Amino acid sequence: MSILELFLTAVGLSMDAFAVAITKGLSMRKMNWKHAVIIGLYFGIFQALMPLIGYLLGVNFTEYITAFDHWIAFLLLGVIGANMIRESFDRGEEEGADASIAFQVMILLALATSIDALAVGISFAFLKVNILAAIAFIGVITFLLSTFGVKIGNVFGVRYKSKAEFAGGLILILMGLKILLEHLGILVL
Repeated sequence: MSILELFLTAVGLSMDAFAVAITKGLSMRKMNWKHAVIIGLYFGIFQALMPLIGYLLGVNFTEYITAFDHWIAFLLLGVIGANMIRESFDRGEEEGADASIAFQVMILLALATSIDALAVGISFAFLKVNILAAIAFIGVITFLLSTFGVKIGNVFGVRYKSKAEFAGGLILILMGLKILLEHLGILVL
């Protein structure tokens, strides 16, 4: 996996956290950089931890599924991406803006926004990705986007939340499609 592919995957995975960070920023009366960094750390750590867990699970099963691992990666990334795109159009009940950075609140948010990273970690096991570099990259990108997402939310509000989710979903679908096409020999980069 190239640096560009890893960057795009990290950005795609971080879009849920970025969107939640924007809502956190929206709920702040005054921008608080300490809180923004704490929010970024929660999201960055969980986004790095979940692919590692997925990778460790996937490595144990690699020998049994190498014949169709590209289909698994394609399906996992496609489903995650499609779900993110679907959520970007969901105009139903909006999440309430809550400025709390209490442990129990942030753990739940960080876990909820990083579940998709677990599945991506499983696909990393099949792709023979350098997992330490990948999780560091994903964690740092998510930390930065989430931290600045708080500032963006504080300034602009939730205007860009759905666009961020849509872009993240599209990136993950395209990555999954690229993996499948490369394995089938249709795409050579």
